[in-house]
Amino acid sequence: MKLKTVLITVFLLGMSLRSIYAQYPNVRVSSPGSMDPEEVTIAINPANPMNLAAGANISYYYYSMDGGYNWNQGNLVSPLGVYGDPCVNFDVNGNLYYAHLSNPASGYWLDRIVVQKSENGGMSWSEGAGVGLNPPKQQDKEWLVADLTSSAFRNNLYIAWTQFDSYGGTLPRDSTRILFSHSSDFGETWSAQVRVSDRLGNCLDGDSTVEGAVPAVGPEGQVYISWSGPWGIFFDKSEDGGLTFGRDVFVDSQPGGWDFNVSGIYRCDGLPVTLCDVSNSPYRGTIYILWSDQRNGEDNTDIFLKKSIDGGKTWSDLIKVNDDTSNRQQFFPWGAVDPATGILYVVFYDRRNTLGDTTDVYVARSMDGGETFENFRVSESSFLPHSNVFFGDYINIAALNGKIYPIWMRMDGDNLSVWVAHIDDTPIALGHRGEQIQEGFTLHPNYPNPFNSQTRISYYLPISGEVRISVYSALGKKIAVLADEFRIAGNHSINFEVGQLPSGIYFCEFSSGQYHQIRKMILMK
Repeated sequence: MKLKTVLITVFLLGMSLRSIYAQYPNVRVSSPGSMDPEEVTIAINPANPMNLAAGANISYYYYSMDGGYNWNQGNLVSPLGVYGDPCVNFDVNGNLYYAHLSNPASGYWLDRIVVQKSENGGMSWSEGAGVGLNPPKQQDKEWLVADLTSSAFRNNLYIAWTQFDSYGGTLPRDSTRILFSHSSDFGETWSAQVRVSDRLGNCLDGDSTVEGAVPAVGPEGQVYISWSGPWGIFFDKSEDGGLTFGRDVFVDSQPGGWDFNVSGIYRCDGLPVTLCDVSNSPYRGTIYILWSDQRNGEDNTDIFLKKSIDGGKTWSDLIKVNDDTSNRQQFFPWGAVDPATGILYVVFYDRRNTLGDTTDVYVARSMDGGETFENFRVSESSFLPHSNVFFGDYINIAALNGKIYPIWMRMDGDNLSVWVAHIDDTPIALGHRGEQIQEGFTLHPNYPNPFNSQTRISYYLPISGEVRISVYSALGKKIAVLADEFRIAGNHSINFEVGQLPSGIYFCEFSSGQYHQIRKMILMK
C-alpha cells in the first residue's frame, strides 16, 4: 500500500474513533432506588476480563460477568463494620478485594481498615481482615493495590492510608501521618503498620492534614506512594515489598491546597493519584502523579500531572491534562495505565461546554508517556449537581488490554446514580487492502515526541518475520530506512537520529508481513 493511501486510511480511522468516543452508550451500574451511592471504584479481573467489579459508599458492591453491560448489586456486611472510602482490586489469580473503613458495633469509629475478599468475582464475600488497628486513633482514606508483575513480590497486596491521632482534634499533639501495610497471603493477614511520611499533618481533615495516599506498583515490584499535605505533594517508595520506605521527595507545591471549593459540590478535593507503567511500552517504569488544584483561580480548577523516569528521584515540569482553553472547572481526576499498552487514561468531571454548575464527564488519553493528552467526552448527557447532597471524594477508571471503563456518579434531581462507559481502545492495524486485522503487532509511539536530535522507536512482533521501518516527510518523501531485516518475535527498539533534517512533521511506517502501521513524529530543533 502506498504511503499516501495508508495515511488517508489512518486519518479516516482516527476520525471514526473520535466519532465513536462522542456517542457510545453509558450503562447504569447502581440499581434504581439506591440511597445516594458515591465515591465509586472499579476493577477488571485479569484472569477473566469479562468480570468487572465496582463499589460505592457506604457498603454497595457491584459485579458484572459480561464485560460491564449488566450489573448485580449487593451490600457488604462485616462484624468489623462497613463504612466509607471503598476500593476494589483484583490480584493476578482473580481474587477480588474490597477495602473500606470500619464502623464496629462496639469499639471506636474508624478504628481500622477492613479488607474483604471474594473468590467468585464479587458474588459473595468474606467477613474481612482488619488492618492498622490502634485505638483510639482513627484510620482513614485508604487505597489498595495488588502486585500483578512477575517480581519477587508477585501477588502481594499493598494498602496505604492516613492515621488520625484524634479526628478533628485541635491539641498540639493531634497529628496525622501516612501509614502502610502489606499482605503476602492473599489478604488473610496483614503486616504491622509502617510509617511512610516523614512530616506530620494536623487532624482537621483539610489542607494541613496529610492525606491521599494511593500506592502503585513498579515493573520490578517497587511500591510508590504520593500524598498531599501542608507543604504540597510528596512522594516516597519502597524497594523491598513495603518493609521499609525512604525519605520523602517533594513533587509540587499544589497552590491553593488540596481542599478547595467547587460550586455545586458539597466537598471537593484534589488529592493525588499515583500510577506506574508496567507494560513493555517505551514508557515502562514511568511514574505518574495526577491531581487537581486551583492555582489558576477558583473558577478555573484544572487537572495536572508530573512524571518521573528515574524511579521518583526527579520530576518533570508541570503538565496540564485538560486541553481546553476555557476558564471553567475540571475536578475529581483519577487515572489508569493500561498494563498491556502503556497508554495513560484520566477521567474527570468537566464544565468546559456547559453553563453554571452543569457537568460532563471527560476522559483524557496520552499515548506518549503523559507528554500530551487528547480529551473526549464520555457522558451521554450533562447533569446538575448541587451542594446539599454529598457527592463523595472521587471517581475512578480501569484499563486492561485496550478495554477502558470510566465510572462516575451523576445527579438527577436529588438522586445520585452510578454509571460506567465502555471504551474500546484495542489496536487496529490495516492490511494491504485496508482490512482491519488484530494480530498483536504494535508500533508504539516514539519517545520522546516531540523530539530534538533523536527519538526511540519501539515495536512488538507476535511472530518472527521480516520487518521494515521507514521514515517519510510530510510530503511523502522517504527520508530513511531504519530497519529492513528478519527479527524474532518480541519487543524491539531502534533509534532515529535526525542529523540535519529540519523541524517539522514526519511519519514512521512499520510493516511486517500483512501488517502496516504509521505514527506521526514531531521534530522540533
